[in-house]
Amino acid sequence: MDRQGGQELGYSAATELSSDRLLRPGATAKARSARPGTRTRFRLGGGRPVADLQHKLALIQTPVHSCYRIAVISLKGGVGKTTVTTVLGSTLASERRDKVLAIDANPDAGTLGRRVRRETRATIRDLVQAIPTLHTYMDIRPFTSQTPAGLEIIANDVDPAVSTTFNDEDYRRAIDVLGHQYPIILTDSGTGLLYSAMRGVLDLADQLIVVATPSVDGASSASTTLDWLSAHGYGDLVRRSLTVVSGVREKGRMVKVEDIVAHFSARCRGVVSVPFDEHLATGSEVDLDMIRPKVREAYFDLTALVAEGFASRRASAPQPVPAPAPPHGQGGYPTYGGPGPQGAPTAVVPQGPPGGHPQQGW
Repeated sequence: MDRQGGQELGYSAATELSSDRLLRPGATAKARSARPGTRTRFRLGGGRPVADLQHKLALIQTPVHSCYRIAVISLKGGVGKTTVTTVLGSTLASERRDKVLAIDANPDAGTLGRRVRRETRATIRDLVQAIPTLHTYMDIRPFTSQTPAGLEIIANDVDPAVSTTFNDEDYRRAIDVLGHQYPIILTDSGTGLLYSAMRGVLDLADQLIVVATPSVDGASSASTTLDWLSAHGYGDLVRRSLTVVSGVREKGRMVKVEDIVAHFSARCRGVVSVPFDEHLATGSEVDLDMIRPKVREAYFDLTALVAEGFASRRASAPQPVPAPAPPHGQGGYPTYGGPGPQGAPTAVVPQGPPGGHPQQGW
């Protein structure tokens, strides 16, 4: 571990620039109850029909019988990619009561670990080194930190010189092990498309989320990302992708956000525009109860769009032939990935090697 002045690199930033020291007192979470007739933890817009909420909840709670991998990407930094990863993952964990994991695969000292109160100093590099010993959920849990909503996060190293050692092979090995314990894995990728681990991120992704901002350069960079992916053999992934127009700053009146939404609506499966939120803009630990209702509603819609992928994959997958039950007292029963956030075990069916996409131009 790199050290500076006898201390671990990043130690002073973690202690002197922590959320406890930088955020003003009094910013406490307010409990928001659900609409009558729904089971969601969110209190969404009052004008939305309950039937619509229930339909989207049913989508979000679709069973996932093999690991579903979501990649969140952007060519441009500062667009809210890590925020999208954290809030989407927290929403999935909260509404599904399932084990959901987010990985920081950013080679440039990613900040996903800043969005959760750290329970461990372990990083993705430590987990890769420990792969031979990771056989159960409880073996993996010491490498993760958990948000109040139940999302588990594996942080990256704060030193870019170290985090770049997490390469394509490491990512694939990590996903192979983690995918047996977590039904849903999100990857917060870096801002480039050519670094080593990105090849594995794209090849293994079931769903791609491209993050743009309501600005000329932010929208242009996101569209260029889709162009590059289409030109390098990922056209199908682009067509199934979602775009998030992330309001990382207070909305101005000079940009025609509706035109940005229309542009991406013609290029991918769906678009969600997320308004600015003061709590998310602090860059600190994410608490869903601190997010204003309109923003939570936008993320609820995004989560439902993502969950359409769960349903479509389940519908297109061949139905497995049930195996005969073993005699009483013998082995052969399904193994479980360990307790989820609420303590309930979740059945996980191990999957074979995922099908890859063309890897041209790397």
